[in-house]
Amino acid sequence: MKIMDVVCAKGMTGFYFDDQRAIKAGAAHDGFTYLGEPITPGFTAVRQAGEAVSVMLVLEDGQVAYGDCAAVQYSGAGGRDPLFLANDFIPLIEEYIKPRLVGRELTSFRALAEEIDNLSDPATGKRIHTALRYGVTQAILDAVAKAKKKLMCEVIAEEYNTQVSDQEIPIFTQSGDDRYDNADKMIIKQAQVLPHGLINNVKEKLGENGEKLLEYVQWLKNRVMKLRTRDDYNPVLHIDTYGTIGLAFNNDLEKIVAYFAKLEQAAAPLKLRIEGPIDIEDRDKQIDILADLTARLHAAGIGVEVVADEWCNTYEDIKLFADRRAGDMLQIKTPDLGGINNIIEAILYCKQKGIGAYQGGTCNETDRSAQVCVHIAMATQPAQMLAKPGMGVDEGYMIVYNEMQRILALRRARKQ
Repeated sequence: MKIMDVVCAKGMTGFYFDDQRAIKAGAAHDGFTYLGEPITPGFTAVRQAGEAVSVMLVLEDGQVAYGDCAAVQYSGAGGRDPLFLANDFIPLIEEYIKPRLVGRELTSFRALAEEIDNLSDPATGKRIHTALRYGVTQAILDAVAKAKKKLMCEVIAEEYNTQVSDQEIPIFTQSGDDRYDNADKMIIKQAQVLPHGLINNVKEKLGENGEKLLEYVQWLKNRVMKLRTRDDYNPVLHIDTYGTIGLAFNNDLEKIVAYFAKLEQAAAPLKLRIEGPIDIEDRDKQIDILADLTARLHAAGIGVEVVADEWCNTYEDIKLFADRRAGDMLQIKTPDLGGINNIIEAILYCKQKGIGAYQGGTCNETDRSAQVCVHIAMATQPAQMLAKPGMGVDEGYMIVYNEMQRILALRRARKQ
């Protein structure tokens, strides 16, 4: 089966691009948007509509395979590629990537994905934008699956020598700032991991001494116990703190360990994960301090798990964090890795090293990228995967949960 044509369509994502530098510099909320001027190059506003490019591969038999190019909410920050705007990048796909795909035989996802993932932009000499690599390799996976009449997860399992899961992968739901009402939605739907929480401000959300987060964890635990409809529903509490714990405690690890002990007590009997407790704004220093914090927590017998996120962006970053055990779990932020072949490799590497693999991503993705990511998760079996896109809970959870259930049901039916 050959690729006969490549067609692009401009799309919208499930959230927005936010200028993180401007927000950190004090851009104030104005309703759902922000006041002030953007700082990061490419932005025309502090918050602007998220954009995507749907890449469609027309096959010999008329089938159409597709994937969506999308980038994270905080594009252009933390060492990431610049803002991804559809009109800027569709010409690059049509002029540079399309000629490399038309006429190609769809025999191996892995080989063709690695080729596209390593392409350089002729104008800059650097690798093409992560969003391009992300979306085009999704389309390639779909195309190979259609050519072989298999599910996408089955193609991955075949080429990477893995086993497709016959059980559900835990889904992690994200609340955005509506961390109370959205937590109720998660509990009603019995999400296995919740609520993300968006604790990105010391004064407003964490508390100068961490007291506001402590109160929230206590509320969350009590809310689960009140609303759950069965005694064995005990979700993992996973809260992203965006480095605010380090800011509040001046990166004093002794004080942070003592604070984690209080958080663990507040969450009990539920398991607690804290994502991004510290952000040093340098990769090597970030690895050092998270490795130290993780070791101290283990030595003290404190069961709160540290989840690494910032500065753990690429496959190469993930290997460094895993090798140093800089966290109990690493977020594999899917659009940041470029080609989805890197996501597969990253999950398998974490599992090999005994580190929890969290197949994450961003609220600023699309329904299609989320669906493809479910197939990656089912083929590689990470510890959890993110419900995406958006921050409204219901939509992202529905997309991810339903795709997973379709895979499980089809594979059961085949066996029967």
